[in-house]
Amino acid sequence: MLDNIIKFSIKNKLVVGIMTLLLIIWGVWSATKLPIDAVPDITNNQVQIITVCPTLAGQEVEQLVTFPIEQSIANIPDLEETRSISRFGLSVITVVFKDNVDIYFARQLINEKLKEAEEKIPKGIGTPELAPVSTGLGEVYQYIIHPKKGSEKKYDAKELRTMQDWIVARQLYGTPGIAEVNSFGGELKQYEVAVNPNRLRAMGVSVTDIFTALEKNNQNTGGAYIDKKPNAYFIRGIGLVTSLDDVKNISVKNDGGSIPIFIKDVADVRFGSAVRYGAMTYNGEVDAVGGVVMMLKGENSNEVVNRIKEKLPVIQKSLPDDIIIEPYLDRTDLVGRAMSTVEKNLIEGALIVIFVLVIFLGNFRAGLIVASAIPLAMLFALALMNVFGVSANLMSLGAIDFGLIVDGAVIIVEATLHHLGLRKSKQKLTQLEMDNEVFTSASKIRSSAAFGEIIILIVYIPILTLVGVEGKMFRPMAQTVGFAIFGALILSLTYIPMMCALFLSKKPMHKETISDKMMNWLQKMYQPLLEKAIKIKYWLVGITVAVFAFTLFLFGRMGGEFIPQLQEGDFAFHCILPQGSSLSQSIETSMQASRIIKEFDEVKMVVGKTGAAEVPTDPMPPEATDMMILLKPQSEWKSGRTYDELADAINEKLEAIPGVFFEKNQP
Repeated sequence: MLDNIIKFSIKNKLVVGIMTLLLIIWGVWSATKLPIDAVPDITNNQVQIITVCPTLAGQEVEQLVTFPIEQSIANIPDLEETRSISRFGLSVITVVFKDNVDIYFARQLINEKLKEAEEKIPKGIGTPELAPVSTGLGEVYQYIIHPKKGSEKKYDAKELRTMQDWIVARQLYGTPGIAEVNSFGGELKQYEVAVNPNRLRAMGVSVTDIFTALEKNNQNTGGAYIDKKPNAYFIRGIGLVTSLDDVKNISVKNDGGSIPIFIKDVADVRFGSAVRYGAMTYNGEVDAVGGVVMMLKGENSNEVVNRIKEKLPVIQKSLPDDIIIEPYLDRTDLVGRAMSTVEKNLIEGALIVIFVLVIFLGNFRAGLIVASAIPLAMLFALALMNVFGVSANLMSLGAIDFGLIVDGAVIIVEATLHHLGLRKSKQKLTQLEMDNEVFTSASKIRSSAAFGEIIILIVYIPILTLVGVEGKMFRPMAQTVGFAIFGALILSLTYIPMMCALFLSKKPMHKETISDKMMNWLQKMYQPLLEKAIKIKYWLVGITVAVFAFTLFLFGRMGGEFIPQLQEGDFAFHCILPQGSSLSQSIETSMQASRIIKEFDEVKMVVGKTGAAEVPTDPMPPEATDMMILLKPQSEWKSGRTYDELADAINEKLEAIPGVFFEKNQP
């Protein structure tokens, strides 16, 4: 069968050429559609249930909210584990399903069970809601809304939060691929009715009366329509509250002939803000407002972020002139750095392979033919990655070994050159004779070329059987390498013989090349060494075992990392205050730390996120702050520091703040 494939490829050069061109087109098109990320998304198949309970302490949240929900969902099929966090005002339950369960089916199952759970939760405490359909790597774009310099006093945190919720977030929601726009920081505007107990007693009004009046007098109603020929008149009752005066003039009590009692008679009505569970600071100067855009699970992060960037200029025009939307975390920047690292390594590897091939094959054309298999195998791999939904990232692309890819091609080309060199005639070969020579040489070593790469493919099969987090991390790597080697195997039996027959010199070369001289010299050096090694074979085996044992000892003392280290170009410092610290104290500490960090010339911006966002998918306590430190390009640094040296210098300065623990990380 292999002989027939080789013979067909050599005989039908145009067909193979067209197929190669189609492969290039398919691969390039697939590369534009391929999901690209920095690292594999290892988030398990999970659904979060979030319940906000503003009035309850942690113990009551656990007893009255978390436990009833966990009890209701305990018998859902294909459930792997359930974990929960209960703290003041918040319950977050994470339900993990098996990987083969559709996420929307899982959410449907949980929704059905939540109806049962709501009956067990006391009314008025809180309503369980499902978190957005996103993953741990779903926060693809983060931005901050702040006034321009000189306008800081013009807008307070309440007004900025209103702009975020009603202008920015609402327009972003229409962007395809977005699961949630999570507001962070600021103060959520509310109408507050502050009752006066003395007035209540004097007028014989209870707090329940006020609740009832407010509830019943804040809605619109309809009364069908009146047919007055030739027109129809629709009946509407307008009762929605639109201002403070509307609230003040709501009637609480009216016993018929007496003077009605209004809200303004028994309470003070004003604008206030909801209880805050999180805050955001900007450069240590202002209590800012921001948003976190969460990507829908399974979407392409690059495409989603590009859609957001296209929409932001339009949104910016709808804001006041002195308000700025400024991004501080853009997933495409990280992906770009990761992909540039991968591209750099792949290009360097390819150039080294080409150089070695040309040197050792001793034929420039032969080296180029073998080297051309590298991009073609890569395009084949990209095409299959797109078909099977494997994302391109640091792990999947970084694992490709060009030496493995060109193995079969090297065997075919080297055998062809060797066979041509054995010809005694110096006459130039015809195309038919060249075709026969290539077929004869390729068919002799076809098994070596094919089975060598098949054996390599078999080595990766155990990795493909991994499941869970390990499978999500390493299976894409094995799939990508497998696709590339499988493509190289096909190319070595079709494209390479065709190219050899078409482009290798048809005039036999009998003179000794540099490659021949090098190999002859290596053989002369190797032969006496081999003879000596055979004489002291027992000593040699002992030395080999000793060296192997020593390497095992060294391996045990080496450091290790779960994934390759990627320098993101920015820092993230995790700031933790003593347990029980207030939100206001955390904000003050965050602003103090931000001002210290901003003193470094290398720092462009510092954004602090304290506590939890509006949708608390990552429920940090009020005493914890994530500080995003955006750095200038390293080419603009005047200090000459490295990233690690700058991080150490910042950490040393932050030690001046007493009672606070700082941990350095990357965004």
